[in-house]
Amino acid sequence: MSWKEELVRLYDRNSLQAGCIQYREYKKNGKTEKTPYVLLPLYHGTAKAHIQVTISHEGNFMAASRVEKDDSLTIIPITEKSGSRTSTTIAPHALCDSLKYLAGDYGKYVPDAGEKTEGCYEAYIQKLEQWHMSSYTHEKADAVYFYLKKKTLLHDLIQEKALELDGEGFLSEKVKLGTESQSKAFVRFVIRSRDGIFASEPDECWRDRSLQERFIQYSRSFGGRKDLDYLTGEYQIPTYLHPKKIRNEGDGAKLISSNDETYFTFRGRFATKEEAFCIGNETSQKLHNALRWIIGKQGRSYGTLMIVTWESEDKRIPFWDFDTEAIVSQEEEAPASDENPITARQLYSALEGYRKRLDNTSKMFLMVLDSATPGRLSLAEYKELETARYLNNIRRWHAQGGWLQYKFKDKQRIRYYGLPGIRDIADILYGVESGGRLMIVGENGKKLYGELSRRLLPCIWDGRCIPMDLVNGIVNKASMPQCYTDRYNWERVLALACSFVKKSRYERHQKEEWDVALKEECTIRDYLYGRLLAVADRIEYRTYDMEKDSGRITNAKRYMSTFSQRPFETWKIIEENLQPYLNKLPAAERRYYENLLDDICQKFDVEDFQRNQKLDGLYLLGFHSQSFALREYKKETGCKEEETE
Repeated sequence: MSWKEELVRLYDRNSLQAGCIQYREYKKNGKTEKTPYVLLPLYHGTAKAHIQVTISHEGNFMAASRVEKDDSLTIIPITEKSGSRTSTTIAPHALCDSLKYLAGDYGKYVPDAGEKTEGCYEAYIQKLEQWHMSSYTHEKADAVYFYLKKKTLLHDLIQEKALELDGEGFLSEKVKLGTESQSKAFVRFVIRSRDGIFASEPDECWRDRSLQERFIQYSRSFGGRKDLDYLTGEYQIPTYLHPKKIRNEGDGAKLISSNDETYFTFRGRFATKEEAFCIGNETSQKLHNALRWIIGKQGRSYGTLMIVTWESEDKRIPFWDFDTEAIVSQEEEAPASDENPITARQLYSALEGYRKRLDNTSKMFLMVLDSATPGRLSLAEYKELETARYLNNIRRWHAQGGWLQYKFKDKQRIRYYGLPGIRDIADILYGVESGGRLMIVGENGKKLYGELSRRLLPCIWDGRCIPMDLVNGIVNKASMPQCYTDRYNWERVLALACSFVKKSRYERHQKEEWDVALKEECTIRDYLYGRLLAVADRIEYRTYDMEKDSGRITNAKRYMSTFSQRPFETWKIIEENLQPYLNKLPAAERRYYENLLDDICQKFDVEDFQRNQKLDGLYLLGFHSQSFALREYKKETGCKEEETE
């Protein structure tokens, strides 16, 4: 099934939700915010309203007010031309529109309005009159028509102080309605009814389903020459003016465009553009409206890149770019945490909970959209995958790269076993410390979110190997702890490096298994050198005064980058510097660490130990696992120790 056919099917399956404005919640700076989205009825679009005008059912002005930003999304009837109009064309919407179309007295209050707005009001009122005179009219459309025929809209708005004048009696250019000047304000209508006339519908025109249905019937009544719709196989009235506003309300890029009759887009192959490409008007509306709706509902934006996924029967399925903790916490059937951070039981149980709700025919769909220019939107990628296989791939990604991770949630630092989300991975890979956190700064830097998403998408969706340049890059960053002011930020880098190294070795070394739990029997040179470094780090750290030395970095971490390049040579330096710190420890603790160092050294092959060859990323796994084991040992033995982790 093509992406166009699936979007049409998505619209038909959710058609009962058409016209209902819904809200998507998200966290921003610790606060919960909402953004509206809507599945548009056919022959309708959306606009950001600035002014709300209330009139009676007889067409008499009652009140006007400015619209709050959070409530500005408005469903409006549109025509084929008005839905694709530009600033240089005159193409009025059917009911709600900007002031230059609605106000018959526009020229009185806007200087030099003549050439810019000539014919706008006349074109609008003529279109509205045609609807008003048809058998498909509606009482609310009649009321708007009766009112706007009076040509007093701007006068009434000024009297109600919804708009402001300057000293010369014109609309003030200094006053803004959001980001727009007053002269470009968009107006929507509320029609107050007499008792019972609109009893079953709200007074707001943009929420009235009966008004929307009447306009759909009116639009269909025009007819026209039908042709074969290449998508559905049905005969429909074709369209060559396809909608925009796909990714958001300000998006001017079009996904489908066929306005080229000058060059050789179809000439030489077909006699007319209709032979080359023909989509029915309603089919085009359905696929575009469905795409806008699903993007608003669950699309993921990474700069100009938009990635959206959905399940064929609209079942709740974990997003591919979520971290492990988010996948577990959003599944209500997942078991409560057993306080063991190094188990994947919660992840497996959560994914099984999702799986129970699926049908045998369930599929997952993915679309990746991007725009190279402001006017053209490209389909960068489209995938279909059985949902059961999708969940298996999600499980594989989080299990094969599972490590002990840290993140902030509800203003608290938590740890979980698994992998971070894609945004967090991008911040850790490419971010800098800002406000105590790792984050990508700058508009150009935000493109990195999209680039990383496209590179990791095949690893998660298709189970492909993780790119080695990403593995090497994060290993190099983790080898430089001195570059981080906050220890917590470096620990996140280290945890991600361990995840990537673990997954890479599983993929490229015959399914080699690693975990946070220390492998004391391991004799691999890189792993053992990592263990030595962790013990040296812990010995020095144990001698610190937590008040005086809280920001001090150990010699082991200071030499970490050099150690990863020349381990044998650097270990001599670290070991020599270690003796004064060992002498400061209590005798029993000193003997414990000395015996541990001896035990690790005995596991080395002598020639391997003396080689000064660069360590691979496995040394970080040895370092992290040994560090974790030492912290857990101190807790088990009851030794009082200040911990910052």
